[in-house]
Amino acid sequence: MKSRMRPRGWIETFLALVSGIAFVVTLAWPDWIESVFGVDPDQHSGALEWVIVALLFCAAVGFSLLARSEWRRPRPLRTE
Repeated sequence: MKSRMRPRGWIETFLALVSGIAFVVTLAWPDWIESVFGVDPDQHSGALEWVIVALLFCAAVGFSLLARSEWRRPRPLRTE
């Protein structure tokens, strides 16, 4: 069965994938913010990193649920 998912569903799937990867990277390497941007907003306390991990997890779950609902959305029957 070929999927006829709207572009919105593909965008949600892509955002779920990106936020999931960013979640795993931040969980495994919490100091990437300091390394990439050259700033230390929380003076090595780690609080900002845990907030980012929580937000990325919520984003990944939320986008996954949106993409799932788009995938399972009823499609009109084709009459040929």
